[in-house]
Amino acid sequence: MNDFNPHIDAFLDMLFAERNSAKNTRAAYEKDLACVNEFCLQKCKTDIVKAYEDDLRDYLKSLSQFSKRTHARKLSAIKQFYKFLCSENIREDNPSKFIDAPKMELAIPKCLSEKEVNSLFESASKYQGDEGIRLRAMLELLYSLGLRVSELVGLPLRAIQFERNIILVKGKGSKERIVPIGKPAVKAVKEWLSVRKKILGDKDKASQFLFPSMTFKSGAKTSFKLNSHITRQRFFQILKELAALASINPEKLSPHVVRHAFATHLLERGADLRSLQSMLGHADIATTQIYTHLANEHLMKTVLEHHPLVKIRS
Repeated sequence: MNDFNPHIDAFLDMLFAERNSAKNTRAAYEKDLACVNEFCLQKCKTDIVKAYEDDLRDYLKSLSQFSKRTHARKLSAIKQFYKFLCSENIREDNPSKFIDAPKMELAIPKCLSEKEVNSLFESASKYQGDEGIRLRAMLELLYSLGLRVSELVGLPLRAIQFERNIILVKGKGSKERIVPIGKPAVKAVKEWLSVRKKILGDKDKASQFLFPSMTFKSGAKTSFKLNSHITRQRFFQILKELAALASINPEKLSPHVVRHAFATHLLERGADLRSLQSMLGHADIATTQIYTHLANEHLMKTVLEHHPLVKIRS
């Protein structure tokens, strides 16, 4: 499928060099633009660089099997690519300029109640041994700091500054932010660090990751990989197991749902949007405002359940 196009390659290099885009982001753009290029070559008898607006509209019509969100993401890649071509004087016109993205319905993120979060922690406390200590440390950080799962698993050891009660988190686009860490999370992480040191021994300082890739086996010595961290997939799997133990539908739980819970519960308890935006690492506060809908639902439910006039007049 990948007919080599030097201009796509140059665009991807720009993403990496100038915007510090993550590898996953680069790979997604590469795949999307390769699909457009293949469509243009096969259906329009030209490559993506020379395509017209009608060619792009025909391509987008061919995406009817995809969701509006996927459609919008692919169009975003197209628009950014042609902006790049124009900025490099490779094209004088932008054929994607007047193509509008599909209107998106507001997607309210899944969330956990505080009761469900407490159930998760209670269930995590039942996990035995070193693996249980690691799980509790990761769960504390995930919920206490609202980290993305990629940020959590890839946390470097040097990120935690206990003397300042903060963690330096490197998020999307390699942007670093400071997030305060509370006492329960500090306690859990310190407990994990003592276990981590015991497992790694004299290689303790050789591993850069707070959570190195480790294989725990009952009755056997834990094996580990110094230059890699626990994978997102493995942590996702652990959370699913924890959900079942906590009597929560495993389909409802993911690392991102815990991040949503962090944000929603802070708002419900009076946090302001700007502070929340900073802690979540959102570039645009509009992204953070999605959580106000969840908080408003909670407030409405509180009024309907507890306001005396509602009870009297219903």
